[in-house]
Amino acid sequence: MNKEQEELKAEVSGIQEDRVNWMEDLHLRFKKRAQRLTAAVGVTQIAILLLFIALWEAAGRLKWVDPLLFSYPSKLFTQIWTTMADGSLWPHIGMTVSETALGFALGTLLGTALAAALWWFPFLSRVFDPYLVVLNSLPKVALGPLFIVLLGPGFVSIVAVTLSVTVIITTINIYNQFREIEAGFIKVVRLFGASRAQLFRLVILPASFPVIISALKVNVGLAWVGVIVGEFLVAKLGLGYLIIYGFQVFNFTLVLSSLVVIAAVATVMYQLVAILERKLTDGWRER
Repeated sequence: MNKEQEELKAEVSGIQEDRVNWMEDLHLRFKKRAQRLTAAVGVTQIAILLLFIALWEAAGRLKWVDPLLFSYPSKLFTQIWTTMADGSLWPHIGMTVSETALGFALGTLLGTALAAALWWFPFLSRVFDPYLVVLNSLPKVALGPLFIVLLGPGFVSIVAVTLSVTVIITTINIYNQFREIEAGFIKVVRLFGASRAQLFRLVILPASFPVIISALKVNVGLAWVGVIVGEFLVAKLGLGYLIIYGFQVFNFTLVLSSLVVIAAVATVMYQLVAILERKLTDGWRER
């Protein structure tokens, strides 16, 4: 190798090293900028919440609003702290969370299973398609009394109300995703001799995995709606029961404090599902 070739090689090596350093520096700056943006968003969210709480507290104490109807944060937190300290709130939280968790899990599993059955048997999908549309548009509160009469007042009927909210929408969303898989891709797999079971296991289900995972987040909110509606109708224990009881005795501090607890517990549950979603999605991408 002559001197010119060595110089050229050294020059190319230097250019490549400079390019790598430039890319690393660009990535580092982008990462820092993203971290600053995330921090700014978090600070702004906390500031808005604190401002809302301060304005609400001032409005209640200065009688800008009727404190009997709207209460104010310090009274709500005192109510929550007192009922937690004496242990009277925990059974209500435990009952509502257990109903929500069971309705959420069963709703997701049953909805996915029904979507798979509709895809597997096209005849069934054509038969039940109008019924799914009708059931999805039907107000679920109207089904509550039927479940109560059929299953009796209590845990089972509340879970049934929750399933009526979660199962149908899960089935429709996942089944629509099954049908939207690219037809050309399916034809190629069939040309290689794949059976219907292999097609579903190797193509349809993996391609729909992100939609199934995203359905988890949707079902968290729907499960809470179903449980609270069910507890409004029939429960003698639970956060929904506390809301109805507070209205009956004209204790709006109890009503609003129950709503605050629902918001806090639902947020925790949503974040847990979001963490599960990220782990499942990362595992699916690695596969």
